[in-house]
Amino acid sequence: MSSPEISRDDVAHLASLARIDLSESELDRLGAELPAILDYVQVVQQAAGDDVPAMSHPVPVTNVFRPDEVTPSLTPEAALAGAPASEEQRFLVPKILGEE
Repeated sequence: MSSPEISRDDVAHLASLARIDLSESELDRLGAELPAILDYVQVVQQAAGDDVPAMSHPVPVTNVFRPDEVTPSLTPEAALAGAPASEEQRFLVPKILGEE
């Protein structure tokens, strides 16, 4: 199994479609590497037959959620107890970017 010849112009065209800037040496290198990459893609495509469903993970994935319940937590005063500065129950940080 052999992929069709890919010219340097083909590589440049693909790069422009993907909005990727490639140097001259990268165009030459990828022109030589792309046929082998396409051969590998063909091999992988043949590995799964029509009877194998497409999947994103090899094992089933389920989300585990805990119940959304209100539980005791810190008071604002306790949360801010170790802060260097606070104001109106919030952390006070130095201004940046000349904000007012």
